[in-house]
Amino acid sequence: MERSLRLRTALTTALHVLLAGLLIVAVLAIFVFAPTEETMGQAQRILYLHVSVAWAGLAGFLLMAGAGALYLLRRDLRWDHWAAAAAEVGWLCSTLTLITGSLWAHAAWNTWWTWDPRLTATAVLWAVYCAYLILRSGLEDPHRRARAGAVLAIIGMVDLPMVTMATRWFRGIHPPSPQMEPAMRLALLLSVAAFTGLFGLLVACRRRQLQIQEMLFRLEQDSDM
Repeated sequence: MERSLRLRTALTTALHVLLAGLLIVAVLAIFVFAPTEETMGQAQRILYLHVSVAWAGLAGFLLMAGAGALYLLRRDLRWDHWAAAAAEVGWLCSTLTLITGSLWAHAAWNTWWTWDPRLTATAVLWAVYCAYLILRSGLEDPHRRARAGAVLAIIGMVDLPMVTMATRWFRGIHPPSPQMEPAMRLALLLSVAAFTGLFGLLVACRRRQLQIQEMLFRLEQDSDM
């Protein structure tokens, strides 16, 4: 048992060190390795963060809905813990997507916001995240909370194709895929990989906290009885 715990601790530490190294490499790639874009200058570097958090926001919603569906099938609160953790971290990433997108829009189009199809779909996704968290906060029973959240998350999945395909289905000012030099594309890939790892770490840590919180809640109920 002790040996297994030590091995697990060593693996966790190694993963943390690897993620920290990847984040450092990504930051260096963004600010040192990637060339400065001729038209927008330094403001173009917002793109690397914007795309990374946007992807993480979508991944969070997928995980939230998928874990919610598994809860509905198995009625196991452990899946709801994953859904709730993904929702909280995904909401943060979705919020950062809107903020960095507004900064990018002001630098590129001289406006903080426009009702472009992709921007609108992303705002709807953020609103669904907010509704999910508000709904959960208003329900005390764990299983009622899990069921209601799962249903809302699954319904909200309708918006994901709109976010990902809006630039192909509708005309708008948001570019479908900006042209980039190889060094810029490498910096973007490193940034996406680093933030994906950070997203996964935050979700796993928050899921563990929710699991411990649920265990303490059950112990309090048993002691009251």
